[in-house]
Amino acid sequence: MKNRFNFIQVICFIIFFFMGNSLFAIETAPRITDREIIESLAEIKTGQKALKELMGKSFEQIDKRFEQVDKRFEQVDKRFEEVNSRFEQMYNLVLSLFGSLIVLIVAVLGYSIWDRRTVTQEVSGKVEEIERELDIKNIKGSKIERLIGMLKNLSKEDQKLADVLRSFNLL
Repeated sequence: MKNRFNFIQVICFIIFFFMGNSLFAIETAPRITDREIIESLAEIKTGQKALKELMGKSFEQIDKRFEQVDKRFEQVDKRFEEVNSRFEQMYNLVLSLFGSLIVLIVAVLGYSIWDRRTVTQEVSGKVEEIERELDIKNIKGSKIERLIGMLKNLSKEDQKLADVLRSFNLL
């Protein structure tokens, strides 16, 4: 057991010996003079100025691009307004054509109704005139019926008249 303890001690000693040097090693940095610090700061400032100029140019380019996009949107808005005005013109045209069609249909219907009334009035006037001439409303019968009755009575005495009435299917 003692051997074992010594062996572990020897291994630990070797590990600490080799690693201990690297753990406690300090690297000495060379001294930086004030002039070097000032030169480094000057370089940093010039780099910052160049970066600011580059950023400014980039922002100007971005602003120009946004202006171009705004102009494009304005063009699109103008096109939409043109299309909208065209649709309004077409809507007004269709509306006026539809209104004209409705007026035309109403005019044709009105004319047909008026024409039918005038025709029926003429026909009814002629019918009334014929009724008056034939005396249809007479209680004894119309003039034609009375005339045929008279001819039937005469046909009893006249054979020629009876033959004529038979030929016309009046007897």
